[in-house]
Amino acid sequence: MNIDAHLRETLEDRRLSRKEKKALRAIVGPSGTARAEWHARAFEIARETIAAHPDEQEGVLEWLDAVTRVLVVPPPSVEANQASSEVLFSPGVACRRRISGLLGEAKQDVAVCVFTITDDRLAGPLIAAHRRGVRVRIISDDDKAHDRGSDVMRLAEAGVPVRYDDSPHHMHHKFAVFDGETVATGSYNWTRSAADDNRENLVVTDDHSMVRAYADAFEELWKAYGGS
Repeated sequence: MNIDAHLRETLEDRRLSRKEKKALRAIVGPSGTARAEWHARAFEIARETIAAHPDEQEGVLEWLDAVTRVLVVPPPSVEANQASSEVLFSPGVACRRRISGLLGEAKQDVAVCVFTITDDRLAGPLIAAHRRGVRVRIISDDDKAHDRGSDVMRLAEAGVPVRYDDSPHHMHHKFAVFDGETVATGSYNWTRSAADDNRENLVVTDDHSMVRAYADAFEELWKAYGGS
């Protein structure tokens, strides 16, 4: 296995996906020597990449942190299917890139229930998922859908099914369920200001009970805002 080639491939999008983490654990194995070797190379590759692309330092360091946690933390002794969760914060690229990555990895179904969408960097992956055959559905707030910069109408025009609340109050949720296996939720709005300016948080988990609860909530709202 070419260590550098594998690490550089995972670094391309400046994040280490869950699938890449599992693959990395499997490739490296339990050997402390192998883990140390891979860890050292990851540091060198990160240093070289930052030197060549200083404006991408934040994303590279986030990737390095994820690689470090895989290689330094001992492999779990519990069952492999134990639920895993992570917490990300903004401002910065972490939340947006995590959501974008989940959209890119989705195979069958994406159920998005968010107050508003104004970040083209997330609207684009939503449309891309829809076009490759993933069932994408969106619930959003009726008032915010008409705000300047809203991408919700553009998503609807692209063929993505969209439903709105019909109420003087706000549909203020901010969550998305991916393939019925993972949920992303938190204060994070799908907006540029959330990514670039605001103090926000995003929790991503595959805990079955939490995913099921959010999936059920989405289906209830989907029916309430437009039929079955």
